[in-house]
Amino acid sequence: MTRSIKLKGRLKSYMQLPLFLTILLIVLNVPMYFWDVRAGVVVSVFLVIYIIVVAITYNSYKPVLVNELINFATQYGTVQKKLINEFEIPYALLDYNGRVLWVNEKFTELTGKDKRFHKSISTIFPGITKELIRQEENIESLDVVWEDHYFRVKMNKIFFEEMMESSQMVELHQAEEYLTAVYLFDETQLNQCRQENEDQKLVASLVYIDNYEEALNSIEDVKRSLLIALIERKINKYFSQMDGLVRKIEKDKFFVVFQHKYLAQMEENKFSLLEDVKTVKVGNEMAVTLSIGIGVMGATYTQNYEYARMAIDLALGRGGDQVVLKKGGEISYYGGNTKQVDKNTRVKARVKAHALREILESKEHVMIMGHSIPDVDAFGAAVGIYCAAKVLGKHAQIVINEVTSSLRPIKDSFTVDHGYPEDLFLTSERALDAIDSNTLVVVVDTNRPSYTECPDLLKRAKSVVVFDHHRQGSEVIKNPLLSYIEPYASSTCEMIAEVLQYFSENIKLTPEEADCIYAGILIDTSNFMTKTGVRTFEAAAYLRRCGAEVTRVRKMLQNNMSDYKARAEVIRHAQVYRGSFAISICPAGEIESPTVVGAQAANELLNIIGIRASFVLTEYQGKIYVSSRSIDEINVQRIMERLGGGGHMNTAGCQIQGCSLKQAEKLIEDTIDEMIEEGDIKE
Repeated sequence: MTRSIKLKGRLKSYMQLPLFLTILLIVLNVPMYFWDVRAGVVVSVFLVIYIIVVAITYNSYKPVLVNELINFATQYGTVQKKLINEFEIPYALLDYNGRVLWVNEKFTELTGKDKRFHKSISTIFPGITKELIRQEENIESLDVVWEDHYFRVKMNKIFFEEMMESSQMVELHQAEEYLTAVYLFDETQLNQCRQENEDQKLVASLVYIDNYEEALNSIEDVKRSLLIALIERKINKYFSQMDGLVRKIEKDKFFVVFQHKYLAQMEENKFSLLEDVKTVKVGNEMAVTLSIGIGVMGATYTQNYEYARMAIDLALGRGGDQVVLKKGGEISYYGGNTKQVDKNTRVKARVKAHALREILESKEHVMIMGHSIPDVDAFGAAVGIYCAAKVLGKHAQIVINEVTSSLRPIKDSFTVDHGYPEDLFLTSERALDAIDSNTLVVVVDTNRPSYTECPDLLKRAKSVVVFDHHRQGSEVIKNPLLSYIEPYASSTCEMIAEVLQYFSENIKLTPEEADCIYAGILIDTSNFMTKTGVRTFEAAAYLRRCGAEVTRVRKMLQNNMSDYKARAEVIRHAQVYRGSFAISICPAGEIESPTVVGAQAANELLNIIGIRASFVLTEYQGKIYVSSRSIDEINVQRIMERLGGGGHMNTAGCQIQGCSLKQAEKLIEDTIDEMIEEGDIKE
């Protein structure tokens, strides 16, 4: 054993010191023969005797020295082993395959496995696998659970070669496989403290009564106070079970704080308060609905409140009767399955009209754009804004890139021959070149920047105004000067028609303009069959007074034969999923505007008995467009939101990329299955 071990470092130099002295004596002995021969001979004899003694001593004491070093190392290792054995942290030594070689007392005390246990560590902790042990890098943090205890595992690799290189006394020529040292740090108490701290964080929330005035107006005066008291009792009772603090800040608004630990319970029962408050009946014709905005995971209480305020704005913008939970950058939705209640008051429209006028008066150039592949509603709303800007003498233009077959007959009415400027319509490229600091960008029929005709235009614009009737999602246009998003409206054209009535007394629509806006209402309401209210017919009546002609509009909206045949093919090949969901694929080969045909076919499928919701998929320009429709039972907006889209409760859509039509169809079916299992869709 000692022969295979060589000395190195300082010890080797110390042992070789007599050799260096011998060489020095030999060098000194040579000149002495020139000075005195006798003296040189004497020194040579002495030198020979010295060399013999040194050689004998070196050969005799080297094994003894090496043995002493080994004994010292053994004793030193024994001390270290004793210290590790009594180490307060559970410790184990594993071989290359994860087999336990040695454990200390704390490890034995924890697991009941002593030094005779030589099986794989994964039999004790399944989370510590052979693959983890064989990773090249050391593992600094791995969480494992052992009998209700939480441990943070740290694993260090021990290479024999590195140990020998670090030694200044011995070296080993042949390297061995490494060992793995496993340390177990008990963090059970720390995790409990963390969880308690997390549970006790305050969650800020705002609770608004959606239809406060409408509900009170539907009952007798003597019962109004009783209705208010019952609603407040429901709210207080629900949050008192969660140890929440409820404070009324306005007649129909409440501020609520509660501990974070109750939030999971609320999510599990899907905020039962939404349905519970609808049971309050004291003669009121309409059910009371609530909107709740909750903010959590903010750095401060103030930030949580800001999150709650943003969430309640989003809930109201989506039509109310739902909970919006904002966890930092993540947003979750609950509820929203009730049909929206029409707002009979026009106060909001009048206020927005005056605000729009003030903004337009401060700008010289106006650019109006809708969503990509615009429909009649988007185009009609854009024309309405153009009319408002024209009254004030502003230079207004409409951004449009692609004109569908259904939109072309309407757009052809706005030509130079009919008195409209030649540059009324422009593409995205021209719009980006023409925009300046004095340009106002008005977005209609969408509130998602990525869905607009030119998203880059919003990035360059300093002033933006939004008009839309779709429910808001997590993606919104940031910092608009004016935002009028009314999910209760049947269409954006209805909203614009109301705004125009209060915009100016001098405004006068031409028959072409009135036809265009009227057509937008007609298309989005399916000929006044869906989402129509009192204000819808009032807007239509206003447009009729401005010169809109029903027969003329009907002719403009006629379909060509190829589109009609394609729609019939969609209906003929529709498959019924789970007995009530119609799913079909629209062929895009010989159709000029397949997305429009797909939307029309989705409406047609609802006329079939037993169909509660329809989905039509169209592959167009590298994307799969999904048009979804329902009558009243299914909230297709929630389904489309899970696929990255949005819309209304009964009219929604989405765009899917990176998959085939069959895969997209399977994705819709899986989403329906998932929502049925979660209880969001009732069979």
